[in-house]
Amino acid sequence: MMLGLTGVPGTGKTTVADILRGRGVPVIRVNDTIEPYIIGSDPDRDTRIIDEDRWVEEFPPVEGVVEGHLAHLLPCDRIVILRCNPEVLFERLIRRGYTEEKALENALAEALDTVLIEVFEAFESEVIYEFETTDTDSGTVADFVMDVLADRATPSHGRCDWSDYLLNRMP
Repeated sequence: MMLGLTGVPGTGKTTVADILRGRGVPVIRVNDTIEPYIIGSDPDRDTRIIDEDRWVEEFPPVEGVVEGHLAHLLPCDRIVILRCNPEVLFERLIRRGYTEEKALENALAEALDTVLIEVFEAFESEVIYEFETTDTDSGTVADFVMDVLADRATPSHGRCDWSDYLLNRMP
């Protein structure tokens, strides 16, 4: 089974993937696979431009977890979306060295359910698992992913509502 572990930057994907790898789960990091598919950069947004179609087409199926904010573009058997309160996410990204503009872009993407919407456009609801990580330790999140892999978890989505974050930002 190929499980996609996705979410906007700062939601805990890499930390959870490291725990899963320590438990013997094969983990592929999206960032380790995209280098040949980088076709440019957008300095205004401080991001790389990737030929996503070619990357998806050439990505070999794997058994285990594919971790990264593009994992949901792959034909995964199950998808786990990690979510985080946008205010907490913003602070995490600033501590990581993101510019305020880049941190805000990601916090807004989280508040607007950007990844969740992309996942729903590509997958049936019975393979989508959403997990809110704001106040949850990474080991507990990894336990949940293990349950998804073992078919012991119930699909869940649509429980995170960050509309207050958006409303509080309006003039």
